[in-house]
Amino acid sequence: MQCRLTCCLFVLISLPFSSFLLAQEPTRSTLSTVEKLAAFLKRFPESDADHDGRLTMDKYRNFQQDRRSRTEARRPVSPHADIAYGEHERQRFDLWPVPDAKEPTPLVIFIHGGGFRGGDKSAVSEKQVRLFQEAGVAFASMNYRLSDVGPYPNMMHDAARGLQTIRHRAKEWNIDSNRVACFGGSAGAGISLWLAFHDDLAQPNSDDPVARQSTRILAAATLNGQSTYDMHTYREWFGVPDLPFHDALPAFLGIDGEIELFDKVVRQRMKDASPITHLSRDDRARVYMVYGHGNTEVTRDTPQGDWVHHVRLGLKLQEAMQALGLQCIVRAPGINVENDPDGSVERFLIRQLIEAK
Repeated sequence: MQCRLTCCLFVLISLPFSSFLLAQEPTRSTLSTVEKLAAFLKRFPESDADHDGRLTMDKYRNFQQDRRSRTEARRPVSPHADIAYGEHERQRFDLWPVPDAKEPTPLVIFIHGGGFRGGDKSAVSEKQVRLFQEAGVAFASMNYRLSDVGPYPNMMHDAARGLQTIRHRAKEWNIDSNRVACFGGSAGAGISLWLAFHDDLAQPNSDDPVARQSTRILAAATLNGQSTYDMHTYREWFGVPDLPFHDALPAFLGIDGEIELFDKVVRQRMKDASPITHLSRDDRARVYMVYGHGNTEVTRDTPQGDWVHHVRLGLKLQEAMQALGLQCIVRAPGINVENDPDGSVERFLIRQLIEAK
């Protein structure tokens, strides 16, 4: 689900990571166009090109087009672009191996956000890719089928298959298939956590050599990530029994028509889609989570973009992981962080992958 973030937090915690999260999700579907434009103008005063104090749709479109053009200019060119791991057009990834590496290198995979409804692997910056490469870590950015194609588990299984494809061809790209980590924002964060905790999907006896590869990873890092997609759990954690269903969840969960939270199939799918469901003591992946807002109160009227990106989703996962003796660091305004030698998503991932050698 797309992230609504505080820009100053990016600067203080993880500036390069913010460049991946270019699209913003409206937090109140009930806002009028005038109200949305006014809110956008407040956030981006430079969008008022003629400085008359008002933002029209034409000025909004021109500003967004200019932003897209500048973003396109900053995107790195992948030496291995649009590598297919399936037949669908979105089952593709871009890969940047470490140039001139003398031995196989670890790999970090970025998985984009977008509420399972949007987003793209192109939302990466040259600075980010170079940061990992200079540390001796290869970089990949992955697309997956969205909810307009079909519901969960498509998204998670696509990411797993993409990972298996890279592992199958690891020698070709000089990658150490035993040292792989994933990270992403919002929906991409949820997929990364799901891979971190879910039982290995490898099929050792398969005739397909890709399917025989492991789907387990060493570490996962997230920005405004979800540890659950179960509305019962959201309502329990926030203490709001009538918290409205998030707009993106019905399509993600394959719910048509009236939402029935107590339907057996719906409940099972919500549970299985939730990364925290698959957490167990034998999980080896370490987790690093960053949030844009502190542990504020949630009510029925809290914008859905706030509660679905709430730090409590990270704190609850941290609590569950620590109870099992597993490492999970959560950073957010007002949250006391103990024993964080890294201070950013990038440094955390690099250290986990390099030290795993």
